[in-house]
Amino acid sequence: MTAGWSTTTEAATAAPYTYRTEDVAVDGGTLRVGVWEPDGGAGAAESGGTVLAVHGITASHMAWPDVVAALPGRRVIAPDLRGRGRSNGLGGPYGMARHADDLAAVVRALCTGPGAGGEGTAVSDGVPRPGRVTVVGHSMGGFVGLVLAHRHPDLVERLVLVDGGLPLPPVPGVPEDATVEELLAALLGPAVERLSKVYASREAYREFWRAHPAFADWTPTIERYVDYDLDELGTDDARATGPGESTGVAGFRPATSPDAVVGDSVDMTNGGDLVAALDALAAGAFGPVTLLRAPRGLMAEPGGIYPEAVAAGWAEKIEPLTVRTVADVNHYSIIMSPVGVAAIAEAAR
Repeated sequence: MTAGWSTTTEAATAAPYTYRTEDVAVDGGTLRVGVWEPDGGAGAAESGGTVLAVHGITASHMAWPDVVAALPGRRVIAPDLRGRGRSNGLGGPYGMARHADDLAAVVRALCTGPGAGGEGTAVSDGVPRPGRVTVVGHSMGGFVGLVLAHRHPDLVERLVLVDGGLPLPPVPGVPEDATVEELLAALLGPAVERLSKVYASREAYREFWRAHPAFADWTPTIERYVDYDLDELGTDDARATGPGESTGVAGFRPATSPDAVVGDSVDMTNGGDLVAALDALAAGAFGPVTLLRAPRGLMAEPGGIYPEAVAAGWAEKIEPLTVRTVADVNHYSIIMSPVGVAAIAEAAR
């Protein structure tokens, strides 16, 4: 494991916290992890415990600063998942189990010894045990959190699902025999479309997101999140824009690997690890679990990715699950707006 202070430390710091990044060894390379330490050092972190924040399918750890600010005294660690952000050099295979094992390595690396927080900070036979963490998973991060709790129950104290983690209902208008590409287009829309493009400048990428209906209320957190989600191309990094074409010029491209999105989408749809984790959830293996539901979807459309009737059906089917609808948020703003952040902070306390 290597550590390094981010060049965006001031921007990413949610006072009163100190922010840094760590590169944690996982299978195939290293995973970039953002770490927010509460002022007061080890004692503050130990008393408050650690939150492991897990982002969505095309996001990064820079989605979380507002949530961090709402959790005073809590240590927050948040990875760039394999294939995303500054972990985009890590290749496949992808899938919920692979991400869960990556996160287990992160918890074991960063949550041991004094100040780790959680119940597992005691020393056994002279060796510090990994601390148990509260997992907050947004969108695909909820699916990853469920599988982490199932595969590594010794590391998870509590689980909060934020508009994710449960099987998605069929998409209206999409046939049952739809290709992966058709399903992705219907589910993620412009979020996937942007991965195939090169942007002339950071400002051009900001404009793409400013026009997105889910980001109508633009904030400094959103802008930093958007700026982080770019890899700079040199003039030698020609990128295909169509059959036989390439840009051949400098620019910026989104950091998320399209292969990672495809692989993870397939696994979320029919992966056996998720089925086993859902069975464990229904059996009460994880204790009480909260699902925070956004009533609007990825394009801020009414209904959300979990329509109210669908969410209620899951709560009826799974006794340990409590569903709470967070008013006036969409799938993105639930983690970047005051009302959504307040709901997450309350559920994670």
